[in-house]
Amino acid sequence: MKLTIIQTGDVPLRLRDRFGPYHQMFETMFDRTGQGFSYEVVFASDGEPLGDAGALEGVVITGSPAGVYEDHAWLPPLRQFIRQAYEKRVPTLGVCFGHQIMADALGGAVRKSEKGWGLGRHSYAVKARPSYMRAVPEVVSVACSHQDQVITPPAEAEVIMASDFTPNAGLAYRNGAALSFQPHPEFLDDYAVALAELRRGDAPDNVVETAIASIATPSHSAEVAGYIGQFFKGR
Repeated sequence: MKLTIIQTGDVPLRLRDRFGPYHQMFETMFDRTGQGFSYEVVFASDGEPLGDAGALEGVVITGSPAGVYEDHAWLPPLRQFIRQAYEKRVPTLGVCFGHQIMADALGGAVRKSEKGWGLGRHSYAVKARPSYMRAVPEVVSVACSHQDQVITPPAEAEVIMASDFTPNAGLAYRNGAALSFQPHPEFLDDYAVALAELRRGDAPDNVVETAIASIATPSHSAEVAGYIGQFFKGR
């Protein structure tokens, strides 16, 4: 199965030499599931055309420093692409910004949260178990890095993961072919720490220190990646 990775932003320049681009993080994550995916990358935030969503086997929309409420020429085509993929039931995954732009395109509300920065490893209660997540534990811990949040999910979405900080952290859509998460299962621990360090001077010091300390909490990222792999393979 070929996954088309829609890259909507990139690793901060100061970290890129150490950690590479976002699409490679997703490729590595999926390769570790052993599902045998192949990949192509569309650099949407650089203006590359998205093409016909209905002709694709699977879609992954990455994180981004952009906000869905900002004025970027590449955002309206991406929203239309998401709606087309949803209508055609092309399996689609969104992570962080991808989670937010999917919600925005399909009728939800997204904004910068008054709660501030979410950094480091956060824990989320599992609220529902789609068929590809039957084995998921009651709580999963995954790294995150965001200020924006899905405030109101689309009517078509069911909340499957939540926390007090991020009440709409995971969404599964009623067409059975769309899934999104606010946290980043593709992040390795050293990148999550480096990203938190990079926020010094922007996020409060106590938030940064708590984020760095949180990485000692065991991660469920590999398990979540496995559920995502099953989501795609089950289509």
